[in-house]
Amino acid sequence: MSAVVSPGNLTPMASRPSAAKKQPARKAVAPAKAPAKRAAAKKVPAKKAPARKAAARKPVPKPAPSPTGGLYRVVRAVWLGLAHAVGAVFRGIGTGAKNLDPAHRKDGVALLLLGVALIVAAGTWADLKGPVGDLVEILVTGAFGRLDLLVPILFGVVAVRLIRHPEQPEANGRIVIGLSALLIGVLGQVHIACGSPARSEGMQAIRDAGGLIGWAAATPLTFTMTEVLAVPLLVLLTVFGLLVVTATPVNAIPQRLRQLGISLGVLRDPEEDLLADEYADDDERYDEQWREALPARPRRRSGTPQAYDPEGAEAEALTRRRGRPRRSAVPQPDMQRGMDAVDVAAAAAAALDGAVLHGMPPSPVVADLTQGVSVGDREPTTPTPVPAAVPTPVPAARPRQERIKPEKAQSGAVPDLTKSPPEQPREMPSRAEQLQLSGDITYALPSLDLLTRGGPGKARSAANDAIVAALTNVFTEFKVDAAVTGFTRGPTVTRYEVELGPAVKVERITALAKNIAYAVASPDVRIISPIPGKSAVGIEIPNTDREMVNLGDVLRLAESAEDDDPMLVAFGKDVEGGYVMHSLAKMPHMLVAGATGSGKSSCINCLITSVMMRATPEDVRMILVDPKRVELTAYEGIPHLITPIITNPKRAAEALQWVVREMDLRYDDLAAYGYRHIDDFNKAVREGKVKPPEGSERELQPYPYLLVIVDELADLMMVAPRDVEDAIVRITQLARAAGIHLVLATQRPSVDVVTGLIKANVPSRLAFATSSLADSRVILDQPGAEKLIGKGDGLFLPMGANKPTRMQGAFVTEAEVAAVVQHCKDQMAPVFRDDVTVGTKQKKEIDEDIGDDLDLLCQAAELVVSTQFGSTSMLQRKLRVGFAKAGRLMDLMESRNIVGPSEGSKARDVLVKPDELDGVLAVIRGESEG
Repeated sequence: MSAVVSPGNLTPMASRPSAAKKQPARKAVAPAKAPAKRAAAKKVPAKKAPARKAAARKPVPKPAPSPTGGLYRVVRAVWLGLAHAVGAVFRGIGTGAKNLDPAHRKDGVALLLLGVALIVAAGTWADLKGPVGDLVEILVTGAFGRLDLLVPILFGVVAVRLIRHPEQPEANGRIVIGLSALLIGVLGQVHIACGSPARSEGMQAIRDAGGLIGWAAATPLTFTMTEVLAVPLLVLLTVFGLLVVTATPVNAIPQRLRQLGISLGVLRDPEEDLLADEYADDDERYDEQWREALPARPRRRSGTPQAYDPEGAEAEALTRRRGRPRRSAVPQPDMQRGMDAVDVAAAAAAALDGAVLHGMPPSPVVADLTQGVSVGDREPTTPTPVPAAVPTPVPAARPRQERIKPEKAQSGAVPDLTKSPPEQPREMPSRAEQLQLSGDITYALPSLDLLTRGGPGKARSAANDAIVAALTNVFTEFKVDAAVTGFTRGPTVTRYEVELGPAVKVERITALAKNIAYAVASPDVRIISPIPGKSAVGIEIPNTDREMVNLGDVLRLAESAEDDDPMLVAFGKDVEGGYVMHSLAKMPHMLVAGATGSGKSSCINCLITSVMMRATPEDVRMILVDPKRVELTAYEGIPHLITPIITNPKRAAEALQWVVREMDLRYDDLAAYGYRHIDDFNKAVREGKVKPPEGSERELQPYPYLLVIVDELADLMMVAPRDVEDAIVRITQLARAAGIHLVLATQRPSVDVVTGLIKANVPSRLAFATSSLADSRVILDQPGAEKLIGKGDGLFLPMGANKPTRMQGAFVTEAEVAAVVQHCKDQMAPVFRDDVTVGTKQKKEIDEDIGDDLDLLCQAAELVVSTQFGSTSMLQRKLRVGFAKAGRLMDLMESRNIVGPSEGSKARDVLVKPDELDGVLAVIRGESEG
């Protein structure tokens, strides 16, 4: 043990600290040593501590301060202070530049470019002396060579463009790329034309040629592929730069040159002569309508004017939405009749103020006290109960018809369908934004009394019981474990619900479709497997006693629900007995198709009448296109129109193009003021949150909805398919947020009329009875429309729905339409827009390019139009002319829209009907058409 604690063993440990640190590890590894060793090991640190204290170093004395170091610190502090001050000044300038108006920044850039243009012009044109002149010579003349005289003009043109068109920053990149390509190509050609001087000849030789830019562009090309190929490549680069600067595609060069010739008066526009000749008759009719419509004074509602009541006006203003009063059909409870009239009015106003203040709608009783609606005593009808012992199916419930709020149910009030609330006039603004109205007028919506009422629908009849027995008999005979558990009766068809037993396939029911049709003696049987939302198979069978669905009943339900959406349209009644109503603003575009007599025209009449009943001209404006000339004539002169009813297909194409321009204008405002939908923009305008720019004379007004209805799309696609399809696709893709909605109707739903692009952008479909399965697939992308029974029976597939809904379209009589139209005419005279359809009247002259071939061209046009076959070889044979002459005649007819473009070896399409031949020949001869 003495060997362990000897001084000779402690000396190396004191000189190596690492050995002392490793000592505890050795103790942990061998814990079984004697206690004496542990005591000796504990004494080692006690001997090492005094040695470490004795060996501690003495602090180094600090040097005495010198005057040179103090001066250095003072200079350094002054320098840093100046640097921070200068940096703060420049940062303030930079922050101010960021907060500067973008218009001022663009003007500053433009003025800077003008200043640079003046300096460069002085250096290149006037041989400016001094350092600035030498710098201009080195930079400008050295870079651009002989074309340095054009550099000031280039800077000036760019500065003028920035001043005149600051709203087009997206074109700056295109112009920079185009000018760069143009300069490189031109300077490279100038360098080659001047002999391609090299750098060894000196900078003066390069300046006398294309400069450094021309040298850098031409030298690599001439070195690698000689001047023979270098020049054409530089010419192509120059042409590319010119096309980019002017934003002209290569395929549009002939059209741009033709337009340039027409604008300069060198060429004549043949389309103007055709339009002037074709629209000669329509212009007279349009002029008459303008003379009748424009001078008309705004007519007010006939009758005794109402006295102004401040309290009533305040209550009316609180209940308005979008500036239009609501009409409520909620009845009054009998217990309110005994109250004093003054107290009732005061309580109602107070309750109404409190409800509006807290963001809650007023109770039905209070709302009715402010409007004075009488009580309706009508007992709701309930289906006849069936004894529990007999397993007879009962009619299913109709949840859509019962739209009474809990307050109404508790008070025992039921909507009164025998009376309508009084009308309340409304004040309209003097001017609208894009679609102007005729002065300050008072407009009252038509009363629902103008529309007749229908009787209550049947919940059950003897025919339904007979069909239930027939279905049960079919399932028994074919040994199918299924039973009819209920049915829902609609106005046209009844849907019977069939529940299957365990381990019975649904295909067993669908396979019996023909047997079911034979048993119920009806070929129009439609099987739904399964019913959406139910574990049952539906069998739709037409009723032998059909019911009529009146438009007035659907609109009265919308009024009782207090829905004042101006674009809400009544469509009809579904199989479950519920009314079908949808807002066109949410659809947002719709396609209506069906064969002749299926109810398509009645649907269009209901749609237009619904808009007239619920919307003012301030809310909705319409464009009606009626190529058949007789379907929509009843609506001529209503104030909702912005143009007379369009009957000419080519004028319809022009109207659709105007709608596209109107959509772009609305989107410009939405983008300028930062709104994504027209409703948000209108709300901001009404609340005064949107102001026009300073110095602008424009007065911001809310935009109305714009509804475009095309009654026959096939005629438009036959006359101008490309223009119509392009306009429709553009409108349906973008116009939803701009408040523009499109309704297309056709009786020929083929793939050449309802193209793939139109179908892809029109999400809502309404299919009436079609003549074939192919037509049903075109409309709905699924079968079903070919099994409809006509006269308003349709399948409605709104946007977002997976399966169509069977419904019976609403019906409105001609007398009802005439009454509503007359009411609207009495309220306001129409104010038409003169830029929707553009007609031209010009004197016709024989085109110079016809020359001496006038007679041959007339014979060729008569031959092609009468045979409806446009072939060059046929002209060779019939007219006995050569191929060159026949080809020239065909080109002349193509330029006059008689035949279509060439499609290889196929015959050209003939664009003119035989009954239009006389007008075409008159245009060719330069005569005035009859």
